[in-house]
Amino acid sequence: MFPLQGGYFLQTRTAPLVCQKTSRLADVVTPLWRLSYEEQLKVKFEAQKKILQRLESYLQMLNGVSVTTAAPKSKGLCCLLHPIIPSPVIDGYRNKSTFSVNRGPDGNPKTVGYYLGTWRDGNIICVRSNQLKNMPEKHNQVAQYYEVFLRQSPLEPCLLFHEGGYWRELTVRTNSQGHTMAIITFHPQKLTQEELCVQKETVKEFFTKGPGAVCDLTSLYFQESTMTRCSHQQSPYQLLFGEPHIFEDLLGLKIRISPDAFFQINTSGAEMLYQTVGELSGVNSNTILLDICCGTGVIGLSLAQYTSQVLGIELVEQAVEDARWTAAFNGITNCEFHTGRAEKILPQLLKSKEDGQLIVAVVNPARAGLHHRVIQAIRNCRAIRTLVFVSCKPQGETTRNVVEQHRWL
Repeated sequence: MFPLQGGYFLQTRTAPLVCQKTSRLADVVTPLWRLSYEEQLKVKFEAQKKILQRLESYLQMLNGVSVTTAAPKSKGLCCLLHPIIPSPVIDGYRNKSTFSVNRGPDGNPKTVGYYLGTWRDGNIICVRSNQLKNMPEKHNQVAQYYEVFLRQSPLEPCLLFHEGGYWRELTVRTNSQGHTMAIITFHPQKLTQEELCVQKETVKEFFTKGPGAVCDLTSLYFQESTMTRCSHQQSPYQLLFGEPHIFEDLLGLKIRISPDAFFQINTSGAEMLYQTVGELSGVNSNTILLDICCGTGVIGLSLAQYTSQVLGIELVEQAVEDARWTAAFNGITNCEFHTGRAEKILPQLLKSKEDGQLIVAVVNPARAGLHHRVIQAIRNCRAIRTLVFVSCKPQGETTRNVVEQHRWL
């Protein structure tokens, strides 16, 4: 989480209300925004320290003995906790944003932004994001014009699936060159293919020849979705116009990114992250790098020159296709990427590599964490001597995963 700084200048009759809602949105999306960046890093450090202290307590209860290590330690911890590494970019850093559609503070159901409130309490409202400092102006611009499009469309938005409606969320992806991919999610309800074609042509016309043309989109995708989240395999992304991918330059590589593929949302921060992973992994020409939940494969691809082989596993097929393209384009020949669930692929993959060569494993799972079979396979593989766990939420499923790993000792 990176800083968000204030300042609201709205010249409307509802300015005090909107200003209050926007401030609340900042508190929800970036809760440390009122602090300086240096203070934020201190807060984050103390938060990670508490997580490690709780984890140590869990392990002591599990094993019945104190956790000891000969490695260097930080004060009050059984291990070493390094200072938080600052991001080189702290404003407007997001390269991907997903905007919801719902009722705004004025009650208009065709408002594009982020939610405040809870479904349980029935007080959900959608607040525009144009005052959030971690949001690039390009993302706000596309969201603004999507709202313009919705308000002139005769079709209603889909706020809840069981209540009908059609227009749903908007995802915007950008790269450091300013190229922009927009993905519109649409609930088809009972529309015929002819009626769907009319809507696709209408939104395409709006963003190519109408008011939305000022967004200068590189590509526009349309996805017919009958559930909250649909993968490309469940409901293919349909390219209405433009280039099918965007590309990013990272650590000397040209990376291809598909609409469905995971890529770290702070590109400059990702470079720092991947460099740190490389340093911690200790890979060399005698090791195999196992990249579990590899996304577009950037961790493995960035370290391929230092290791004998990279083995990547990723659930999203589009991301694996991106990883393979990136490897081929950049002349990397020692990478092998597998599509599917890690708990199914990993055990057999490890068996095929039982030739005495050491393996360095890197895991970067989604918030749901690792499947217990993945943890079991890692613990049972004697060739794995180093494990680097990358987590966006260490206080959540990561803690469970670490405790589970110790149960296999």
